[in-house]
Amino acid sequence: MAHAAPVPPTDPVPPTQAPAEGVSIDINGIDGTPSSSILTLLGITLLSVAPAILLMMSSFTKIFVVLAMARNALSLPSIPPNQVLAGLSLFLSLFIMWPVLTDINTVAVQPYVDGALTFQQAFDLGQGPLREWMLQYTREEDLALLTRAADQPNPDDPATVPMYTLIPAFMISELRAAFIIGFVIFVPFLIIDLVVASALMAMGMMMLPPVMISLPFKILLFILVDGWGLIITSLLESYAGGGG
Repeated sequence: MAHAAPVPPTDPVPPTQAPAEGVSIDINGIDGTPSSSILTLLGITLLSVAPAILLMMSSFTKIFVVLAMARNALSLPSIPPNQVLAGLSLFLSLFIMWPVLTDINTVAVQPYVDGALTFQQAFDLGQGPLREWMLQYTREEDLALLTRAADQPNPDDPATVPMYTLIPAFMISELRAAFIIGFVIFVPFLIIDLVVASALMAMGMMMLPPVMISLPFKILLFILVDGWGLIITSLLESYAGGGG
């Protein structure tokens, strides 16, 4: 019986070199557009970090602080309640930042949904409008403070400022501006308190709390000068009108 001739083994093939940038994961579908499950996951992730983004990267903090200080200046610690102030601050923030949100949707979100951009490209482009808006209302002194605290070299231009430096610098600038507006709001009500306290002391009515007498006059003054309108107008003008 004939036997087949043995086949000599072949030489091993050398392994291919791995890409220099490492392992990458493509989250887009076959046609280049992200799948619905990926969009749902990104939406849920965005909702989970939305409160932090709202507090640190928008006008919400400044508006809420100013409204809360106006409430305290009126000696009304719980009227309007925090829910009302937070709701008003939220919608004023949306009104102010609507152009920024529109730009982000135009340059990053819609191209990514259409498959024209990768997720990383959309993320980088989406930072642009928000970064420009935040830089407009961030003081150079606060940027320098955070840069020195991080022991980083001075940036060559605003576009090179890292977000981990820009965000806290923006928050410090917003709090400073909020306290300046709050101080201006406090002054007329403080004068009313001083006048009422002096009058009560002169009349010998030292046991009567001055707040009980001055509160109606504060509310009357606030109504006569259209206090809420003045405060909201000042906040909108501090952001160049907002919504435009």
